[in-house]
Amino acid sequence: MARPDKAAAVAELTDAFRDSNAAVLTEYRGLTVAQLKQLRRALSGNATYAVVKNTLTAIAAKQAGIESLDADLQGPSAIAFVTGDPVEAAKGLRDFAKANPALVIKGGVLDGRALTAAEINTLADLESREVLLAKTAGVLKASLFQAAYLFTAPAAQAVRTVDALRAKREESSEEAA
Repeated sequence: MARPDKAAAVAELTDAFRDSNAAVLTEYRGLTVAQLKQLRRALSGNATYAVVKNTLTAIAAKQAGIESLDADLQGPSAIAFVTGDPVEAAKGLRDFAKANPALVIKGGVLDGRALTAAEINTLADLESREVLLAKTAGVLKASLFQAAYLFTAPAAQAVRTVDALRAKREESSEEAA
């Protein structure tokens, strides 16, 4: 029979897996408490970072319907449960790992799909959601301007042709007089 504190920890982890849209598993061996605190502050807007026990995390992941983390649950583990923008959280973890090589990104899950460490780094290379939306809006705006130009171009060309004919007639009437 499971102890009540372990059952509560598993329930809490299961809820965290279900409530987050992504989770990134890391190894924190060699980081100081101050560095972990700094990492938590860096992720505070998009994710919560928690040191976890591997066995309890494996049980909680299975209860949440995630089967892909078992292989990565080796050694001292911590998970960033992402509730905000996954790209921003991945960037925060990658940047912190560059500054502190002791932090190793093992893998993760995004919307139920397993991610490798390389895929998380690729995710971190993406631009933020706001930038991507702005670029999409810019493309749509350019398309609308191009369509408006195409619709007005024949009328403008007709006006220029009529104006050229009028100027030519005025020249020919002046020469005849």
